[in-house]
Amino acid sequence: MSGELKAATEPVWSRSSYSAGDGGECVEVASTGHAVLVRDSKDVTRPHLTVSPARWAHFVRYAAR
Repeated sequence: MSGELKAATEPVWSRSSYSAGDGGECVEVASTGHAVLVRDSKDVTRPHLTVSPARWAHFVRYAAR
């Protein structure tokens, strides 16, 4: 049962639809409800960046300009 609980709490990572999937530079994001996690898709063993949902929304609006 502990394995089921761990799996349920693991973040679900999503890669940008702009990623070509050819091993280039890309990030993955996951939302936990109270934070947005950002990591390097090429090396998922490295630590992720944690930002608030408000800061992530601000970044996305800025990047979309």
